[in-house]
Amino acid sequence: MQFEDVIGYTLRAGVLISAVLLIAGIALLIAQGRTEVVQALVSPHSLINSSTISFGKITAGLSSFNGLDLIYLGLIVLIATPVSRVVLGIAQFAREKDVLYTVITIIVLFNLMFAIFILPYIIR
Repeated sequence: MQFEDVIGYTLRAGVLISAVLLIAGIALLIAQGRTEVVQALVSPHSLINSSTISFGKITAGLSSFNGLDLIYLGLIVLIATPVSRVVLGIAQFAREKDVLYTVITIIVLFNLMFAIFILPYIIR
């Protein structure tokens, strides 16, 4: 199997898993009669703030079948999908012994990680 195929399957799987989690979370909220949360999710003036949710809260909410936490997990998977593409790009360029593109892709990964994990704490 070619490396490009692995990258393509990874991106497809990430998007599909994310979509399933998002749809399941919305369906779970509707099934539990929490339509006000569903309406708040689609409102441009929503009070639901994903920046205040930690990964520990999400995993705890998943054990109690909280639909909103399932939606948050779907969003995490969606964000992780292009990040995994960059990681696979590093592996691909390193395997091809292309030093320049390996270094450039490592810088891109650093920028992504900085924007995801560090920058939100600086902006607060």
